[in-house]
Amino acid sequence: MTAPAKLPRTIRLDPSDTFVFAHAAEPGRWAVTGSFLFLDADPETMTAKERAAFRAGFADVEALGFSTLVVVTPVTREEYDAAVQALARQIAVRFSAPTMDHARAAAAEEVAYAASLCEEHGEGTLIALHRTIRDGRLVEQFRTLRHREPGMPGADRLHSHSKAFLVVESEGEDEIEEHVDLLGMMNAREPKGTGE
Repeated sequence: MTAPAKLPRTIRLDPSDTFVFAHAAEPGRWAVTGSFLFLDADPETMTAKERAAFRAGFADVEALGFSTLVVVTPVTREEYDAAVQALARQIAVRFSAPTMDHARAAAAEEVAYAASLCEEHGEGTLIALHRTIRDGRLVEQFRTLRHREPGMPGADRLHSHSKAFLVVESEGEDEIEEHVDLLGMMNAREPKGTGE
């Protein structure tokens, strides 16, 4: 079987993830949506940092740390297989999988889904996630961002710093209720609180 050409990788544009999440992902790790971590979650009983991870966190495969953004990145067959194996180890420990084969099958499904998010997007595209519970089911929505190309409105020198990325696509049933503060990230400002 041929490995997908791309996977999401954690990226940190500023230190905010280290403040927002109880356990932030290290940048540069392969990532999955991580929604399996919240299958029985009740956001009403979560701490502010747990809610932040629930609402907007991708999970890295090596330590299940959270990242607000991932970047579409080429992946080799060896890297893809290593990502599945790393996630399988985490699933085996976190969920007490009966065997490593069970854990590996679950991990392979999660990594394949993560790869499917990258299929339509070019290398370097950023993806943000919004996760919620509606009518008793967990719903994921994705916002895709990419670098402004020369000639696009706002791509001149005056605007290039404040508008480094364009929101080019939203995927999901409805409008995303919250947004990623890319301008704040690009300026490396102090992160805003996660207050409700």
